[in-house]
Amino acid sequence: MNKTLLGSALALMALANTVSIVAAHSVENTHTTVIRTNIVVPAAVKATVAKLYPGVKDVKWEKEDGNYEAGLTHNGKKLSLVIDAKGNVLETETTIMGSALPASVQEYVAKHYAGKKIKEAAEIVDAKGKKTYEAEIGGKDLIFDAKGQFIK
Repeated sequence: MNKTLLGSALALMALANTVSIVAAHSVENTHTTVIRTNIVVPAAVKATVAKLYPGVKDVKWEKEDGNYEAGLTHNGKKLSLVIDAKGNVLETETTIMGSALPASVQEYVAKHYAGKKIKEAAEIVDAKGKKTYEAEIGGKDLIFDAKGQFIK
Protein backbone atom coordinates (compact mmCIF):
# COMPACT_ATOMS: atom_id res chain seq x y z
CA MET A 1 0.00 0.00 0.00
CA ASN A 2 2.83 2.42 0.82
CA LYS A 3 4.40 1.75 -2.59
CA THR A 4 1.11 2.68 -4.27
CA LEU A 5 0.82 5.94 -2.34
CA LEU A 6 4.48 6.78 -2.99
CA GLY A 7 4.04 6.05 -6.71
CA SER A 8 0.92 8.24 -6.88
CA ALA A 9 2.66 11.07 -5.03
CA LEU A 10 5.67 10.89 -7.36
CA ALA A 11 3.40 10.88 -10.41
CA LEU A 12 1.57 14.00 -9.14
CA MET A 13 4.87 15.76 -8.42
CA ALA A 14 6.15 14.95 -11.90
CA LEU A 15 2.94 16.27 -13.45
CA ALA A 16 3.14 19.46 -11.38
CA ASN A 17 6.72 20.03 -12.55
CA THR A 18 5.84 19.69 -16.25
CA VAL A 19 3.19 22.41 -16.25
CA SER A 20 4.11 25.93 -15.20
CA ILE A 21 1.08 28.16 -14.95
CA VAL A 22 0.98 31.45 -13.07
CA ALA A 23 -2.23 33.42 -12.61
CA ALA A 24 -1.97 37.20 -12.49
CA HIS A 25 -4.90 39.54 -12.00
CA SER A 26 -5.53 42.35 -14.45
CA VAL A 27 -5.35 46.00 -13.41
CA GLU A 28 -9.10 46.05 -12.86
CA ASN A 29 -9.09 42.59 -11.26
CA THR A 30 -12.11 41.67 -13.38
CA HIS A 31 -10.48 38.70 -15.08
CA THR A 32 -7.49 36.44 -14.70
CA THR A 33 -4.63 36.41 -17.18
CA VAL A 34 -2.92 33.07 -17.59
CA ILE A 35 0.81 33.19 -18.18
CA ARG A 36 2.64 30.04 -19.25
CA THR A 37 6.38 29.52 -19.13
CA ASN A 38 8.44 26.68 -20.69
CA ILE A 39 6.78 27.23 -24.07
CA VAL A 40 7.70 26.78 -27.72
CA VAL A 41 8.17 30.20 -29.32
CA PRO A 42 7.43 30.45 -33.06
CA ALA A 43 10.36 31.37 -35.33
CA ALA A 44 8.55 34.53 -36.53
CA VAL A 45 8.29 35.78 -32.95
CA LYS A 46 11.98 35.12 -32.24
CA ALA A 47 12.92 36.75 -35.56
CA THR A 48 11.07 39.95 -34.57
CA VAL A 49 13.06 40.24 -31.36
CA ALA A 50 16.33 39.47 -33.16
CA LYS A 51 15.58 42.12 -35.79
CA LEU A 52 14.60 44.82 -33.29
CA TYR A 53 17.31 44.03 -30.74
CA PRO A 54 20.24 42.31 -32.50
CA GLY A 55 22.68 40.60 -30.19
CA VAL A 56 20.37 40.58 -27.17
CA LYS A 57 20.75 37.43 -25.10
CA ASP A 58 18.87 35.92 -22.18
CA VAL A 59 15.37 36.66 -23.47
CA LYS A 60 12.76 35.39 -21.00
CA TRP A 61 9.69 34.05 -22.83
CA GLU A 62 6.14 33.73 -21.53
CA LYS A 63 2.86 33.07 -23.26
CA GLU A 64 0.08 35.41 -22.26
CA ASP A 65 -3.47 35.28 -23.58
CA GLY A 66 -2.37 33.58 -26.82
CA ASN A 67 0.49 36.01 -27.49
CA TYR A 68 4.17 35.84 -26.61
CA GLU A 69 5.94 38.10 -24.14
CA ALA A 70 9.67 38.64 -24.43
CA GLY A 71 11.45 40.07 -21.40
CA LEU A 72 14.92 41.44 -22.11
CA THR A 73 17.48 44.11 -21.32
CA HIS A 74 18.72 46.40 -24.10
CA ASN A 75 21.20 49.25 -23.61
CA GLY A 76 20.67 48.96 -19.84
CA LYS A 77 16.88 49.25 -20.05
CA LYS A 78 14.45 46.50 -19.08
CA LEU A 79 11.89 45.87 -21.83
CA SER A 80 8.89 43.66 -22.25
CA LEU A 81 7.39 43.09 -25.71
CA VAL A 82 4.05 41.46 -26.43
CA ILE A 83 4.18 39.81 -29.85
CA ASP A 84 1.52 37.83 -31.73
CA ALA A 85 2.26 34.46 -33.36
CA LYS A 86 2.93 36.15 -36.74
CA GLY A 87 5.68 38.30 -35.24
CA ASN A 88 3.77 41.59 -34.96
CA VAL A 89 4.67 43.70 -31.92
CA LEU A 90 1.47 44.55 -30.07
CA GLU A 91 3.01 46.42 -27.15
CA THR A 92 6.39 47.50 -25.80
CA GLU A 93 6.82 48.24 -22.11
CA THR A 94 10.00 49.97 -20.95
CA THR A 95 10.84 50.20 -17.26
CA ILE A 96 11.61 53.78 -16.18
CA MET A 97 12.41 55.53 -12.92
CA GLY A 98 9.40 56.92 -11.05
CA SER A 99 10.98 60.36 -11.36
CA ALA A 100 10.82 60.01 -15.19
CA LEU A 101 7.01 59.84 -15.11
CA PRO A 102 5.21 63.02 -16.23
CA ALA A 103 4.80 65.60 -13.44
CA SER A 104 1.01 65.15 -13.52
CA VAL A 105 1.42 61.43 -12.71
CA GLN A 106 3.66 62.24 -9.77
CA GLU A 107 1.18 64.88 -8.57
CA TYR A 108 -1.72 62.40 -8.84
CA VAL A 109 0.19 59.82 -6.81
CA ALA A 110 1.16 62.39 -4.15
CA LYS A 111 -2.47 63.51 -3.82
CA HIS A 112 -4.26 60.12 -3.93
CA TYR A 113 -1.58 57.89 -2.38
CA ALA A 114 0.02 60.24 0.14
CA GLY A 115 3.05 58.74 1.83
CA LYS A 116 3.29 55.81 -0.61
CA LYS A 117 6.14 55.33 -3.04
CA ILE A 118 6.03 54.22 -6.65
CA LYS A 119 7.48 50.70 -6.61
CA GLU A 120 7.81 50.35 -10.40
CA ALA A 121 7.13 52.61 -13.36
CA ALA A 122 6.91 51.97 -17.09
CA GLU A 123 6.27 53.64 -20.42
CA ILE A 124 4.00 51.53 -22.62
CA VAL A 125 3.62 51.97 -26.38
CA ASP A 126 1.01 49.97 -28.30
CA ALA A 127 1.13 48.84 -31.94
CA LYS A 128 -0.41 52.13 -33.12
CA GLY A 129 2.18 54.20 -31.27
CA LYS A 130 -0.20 55.23 -28.46
CA LYS A 131 1.80 55.90 -25.29
CA THR A 132 0.61 55.28 -21.74
CA TYR A 133 2.35 55.18 -18.38
CA GLU A 134 2.07 52.67 -15.57
CA ALA A 135 2.88 53.26 -11.91
CA GLU A 136 2.76 50.44 -9.37
CA ILE A 137 1.80 51.59 -5.91
CA GLY A 138 0.91 49.26 -3.06
CA GLY A 139 0.54 46.29 -5.39
CA LYS A 140 -1.87 48.19 -7.65
CA ASP A 141 -1.08 49.23 -11.23
CA LEU A 142 -2.27 52.72 -12.13
CA ILE A 143 -2.50 53.64 -15.82
CA PHE A 144 -2.12 57.17 -17.21
CA ASP A 145 -2.39 58.57 -20.74
CA ALA A 146 0.49 60.19 -22.66
CA LYS A 147 -0.18 63.54 -20.95
CA GLY A 148 -0.15 61.91 -17.52
CA GLN A 149 -3.90 62.00 -16.94
CA PHE A 150 -5.26 59.13 -14.83
CA ILE A 151 -7.12 56.43 -16.84
CA LYS A 152 -7.57 53.60 -14.35
